[in-house]
Amino acid sequence: QVQLVESGGASVQAGGSLVLSCTVSGSSFSKTWLAWFRQGPGKEREAVATIYTGSGGPSYADSVKGRFTLFRDDSKSTVFLQMRSLKTEDTAMYYCAKDLLGSWDVAGGWSTWGQGTQVTVLS
Repeated sequence: QVQLVESGGASVQAGGSLVLSCTVSGSSFSKTWLAWFRQGPGKEREAVATIYTGSGGPSYADSVKGRFTLFRDDSKSTVFLQMRSLKTEDTAMYYCAKDLLGSWDVAGGWSTWGQGTQVTVLS
């Protein structure tokens, strides 16, 4: 059974930083698509960043480019989302997704989800 477990969410002051992690179990970590999404209060789930563990680098949503960095540790089957210069509008539940079925920037394009980790940015 495939499991994605996110952690690292917290409350942080605007301008601060956080690192989220997503650990994959029950499925191969190699040559697979992984992504981070977020869903703020009253908002739709939106794509944040994605990576293909086979080759190439990550892609980012325009709203986080230059502030967020996706990286991975293959030995731990874990992807990370380093978030800097956090803004109040970054407040959301952050989800990890695996197994791309369609467009990476659409929530419906992914088959497997974690339970989420809450990030709250305080003004």
